[in-house]
Amino acid sequence: MGSHVAGSEELGQDRGSSLRRSAPPLLFTLLALAASTPGLARLTRVTVVSVTPVPASAGAPDYEILRGRFAGELDPRDPRNRIITDLDLAPRNARRRVEYSATFQLARPVQPARASGLLWYDVPNRGRGRVAPDPDGHVRVVSGWQGDIPPARDLETATVPVATRHGGRAVTGPVLARFENVAAGTRSAPIGGGLGSPVPRPPPASLDPRRARLVREDSTGAAPVTVAPAAWAFADCRTQPFPGLPDPQHLCLRDGFDPDAAYTLVYEGRDPPVLGIGFAATRDLVAFLRGGQPDDAGNANPVGAAPRWAVATGTSQSGNFLRSFVHLGFNQDEAGARVFDGINPNIAARQVPLNLRFGVPGGAAGAYEAGSEGRLWWARVDDRARRRGAGGLLDRCRATRSCPKVIETLGSAEFWGLRASPGFVGTDARRDLPLPDEVRRYYFPSVTHGGARTTGFEPEGEPASSGCALPGNPNPSAASLRVAQRALIAWVRDGTPPPPSRYPTLAAGELVAPTAQALGWPPIPGMPVPDGKLNRFVEHDFGRGFDHDDVSGVATRQPPAIRRTLPSLVPRLDADGNETAGVRSVQLQVPLGTYLGWNVSTRGFGRGGGCGFQGGFIPFARTRAEREARGDPRPSLEERYGDHAGFVLRVREAVHRQQADGWLLPDDAAAIVAQAEGSRVLR
Repeated sequence: MGSHVAGSEELGQDRGSSLRRSAPPLLFTLLALAASTPGLARLTRVTVVSVTPVPASAGAPDYEILRGRFAGELDPRDPRNRIITDLDLAPRNARRRVEYSATFQLARPVQPARASGLLWYDVPNRGRGRVAPDPDGHVRVVSGWQGDIPPARDLETATVPVATRHGGRAVTGPVLARFENVAAGTRSAPIGGGLGSPVPRPPPASLDPRRARLVREDSTGAAPVTVAPAAWAFADCRTQPFPGLPDPQHLCLRDGFDPDAAYTLVYEGRDPPVLGIGFAATRDLVAFLRGGQPDDAGNANPVGAAPRWAVATGTSQSGNFLRSFVHLGFNQDEAGARVFDGINPNIAARQVPLNLRFGVPGGAAGAYEAGSEGRLWWARVDDRARRRGAGGLLDRCRATRSCPKVIETLGSAEFWGLRASPGFVGTDARRDLPLPDEVRRYYFPSVTHGGARTTGFEPEGEPASSGCALPGNPNPSAASLRVAQRALIAWVRDGTPPPPSRYPTLAAGELVAPTAQALGWPPIPGMPVPDGKLNRFVEHDFGRGFDHDDVSGVATRQPPAIRRTLPSLVPRLDADGNETAGVRSVQLQVPLGTYLGWNVSTRGFGRGGGCGFQGGFIPFARTRAEREARGDPRPSLEERYGDHAGFVLRVREAVHRQQADGWLLPDDAAAIVAQAEGSRVLR
């Protein structure tokens, strides 16, 4: 594992020529051209099952939305495929290739003249993805890549083979499943794959609990306790008492789950799906669409005329997918051309544990999860604390001249809940890491994971997330993200340099330890403090079969050993408790309270610590009298803005600054002013 991708072809050339377009019937099949290069992987079938017309609206021309499925095959001998874990153990067809299939959606302008020439691929998050008409005429595409998600009508999924040894013997190995905050009274829980996901884990080789281990731990720091095999079963106890109905996908506890405890199950699993094929499936679909070639029968490629450019965006888990996609060499297709000209990993701080036997790509920086083990920075720098030598996410694509332009966007919750610190200051947290010329980073300060979904002008904040003590953080980042994504497209298509990177640095004194004292936290009576809310950055050891740099291979040690806890830094605060470095939203420039990248868990295992990657909000008092009665050191809304008209004036001033700075589009500017005018602030 971890071998470099071979190839040194010239890259970045235009992909194909404009081809004739023929309107497809409701159900048709496209057969990709067989490649002339020996061993070249390809799509073998693209089946469109529905075409939905969407009349022009909201500035977008008439569009068609196509839904369907594509099938492909991979040559395990090809150097660009060898990095896929267990591909050599997958069943092969008569051509000695490994077959897979996946779903897709595609939105295209009905009139070819309205197409922009750009393909915009949006990586689905846990199967959730959709396309819609684009006002700029871009072709929009989503497709399945996560092979452990059961097929469902509203999800984009992939079907990948199961690894099997010679002679049909099952592939087995250690599998870990984690159970936290299971509701009181529960006796049976599904053995799922991350974030409480219903995605089933691979089946155990044996249902005998004596051949597995279940460990219980509480939040006190006491030593974990092994649960006796006689006290649990691989079974469903929802309809029958313990030991219940034997079931490889459920865990049953004789005495029920303790909601304040966490349980770690390790068992010998079998039949791992070859999940790393998801990277190749995305690569080959986009390469096919960019080629614009018809099938042997003359039917047009579903994208129409070949797009000249392709960009990809991915949010959270999907952004981690893009980081790994580039790192593992999949941004070069099997003809040697660049796949994506630009990518935007949004609110992503890790790699996705997809190219891993028994991997859990649906995880989110939880206990014992892989993802933060690999390279977490773009430039080639020395991983000092973990003693792994020099490397970076762009090493392979630089060797093949296939690197995309990168605009990275993230916010406060990624520092507090998703371990973003090493991407900024390395594993020793002693120096700012450089950014390569082809990378820009824009930091959105004081936002929750993905930013608020509301206007940001809610004086009490958003409703509290389940299990979190504080109201939700109402500070949005969508307007800034739209600017960043437009800048990426202009960079790719026109060569227009994007704005300089804006993010906190050590050199500017903007990154500090995650404590109230270091942060300059204001002493707000009755409110929690940031101490103890950080998701610690730990170094795991998954055993000798695991390639830690690539988050690939086989985890032979489960649970992994924890070698050490590594230092992490977070952005410092102003007197209000708000972050200052980066691209500050209008709402943060005219604040209604303290906007946090962390919150406080109120229940279950870890109570009193951070609440996942949810941000909280501590509103300002309305009047000076209220503030003084509370002992709040932060000026009240009335002291800041006077009245509602004064607040709206301040918003207008901030909007003007943001537009002049190039960080606010006209439509968003008008909407923000209207939202401020219609708000309840100081009415």
